[in-house]
Amino acid sequence: MSLLPSDPAAGRITPESGSDVCRPEHCFHAFDALYCALTKAQPLEPAFPNGKYPLFVTWNTRSSRPGRAPRLRGCIGSFEALPLWDGVPEYALISAFRDSRFRKIDKSELSSLECCVSLLTDFEDATSYLDWTVGVHGIYITFSHPSLLQSNSASEAPSPLSSSPYLPRLASKQTFTATYLPDVIPEQGWDKIEAVDSAITKAGWTGRITEDLRRSIKLRRYQSKPYTVSWDDYIQWRESQTAE
Repeated sequence: MSLLPSDPAAGRITPESGSDVCRPEHCFHAFDALYCALTKAQPLEPAFPNGKYPLFVTWNTRSSRPGRAPRLRGCIGSFEALPLWDGVPEYALISAFRDSRFRKIDKSELSSLECCVSLLTDFEDATSYLDWTVGVHGIYITFSHPSLLQSNSASEAPSPLSSSPYLPRLASKQTFTATYLPDVIPEQGWDKIEAVDSAITKAGWTGRITEDLRRSIKLRRYQSKPYTVSWDDYIQWRESQTAE
């Protein structure tokens, strides 16, 4: 399952809190896959453990002006646990060439790029759409088209935010899904409801967002162990590896 999150910012060769799971070598091999795809060089063999993780690969363009945040250039990942030797280079190229929000990355951009690899961990089913912590958890939501939901029992008191009787006509899309990585939500300044509402819209829902709709969501929370390196870091690493 591949998903495209919103713009996650990143630093330079920066391990985030708890990032012992993710290593700089993961980013180096993501860069290596892209560099070799664009130059026909031979990729280097990975030396890190071939564990299985859900993962995202993010490409950012670094600003030439000091103090300005990097700009998202591509980000796609998988919630399926993948062997890292295959998953990291595969999603490095998918993010670089197949993120529909951007044109394909080309060779001329390499020196301005930085790469962040995020390994996703600690998946848990939330008890409600509010059962998670901003700045700690990413969220993955699933919900059905409201017209498929069973009506609340007549004995229940209606919510002051209950659904409108006017719903978009049921289309072929009956199940909606979306995700936000943990760092995206605090960067946007969202609280929990704002983040969930944004995810609902991101999933493709175009109708009114009501309390009933929010309560129908199945939410999984997870954490991310990211690492970020720059092009210069990658080149230094590749030269050191080929010199041995």
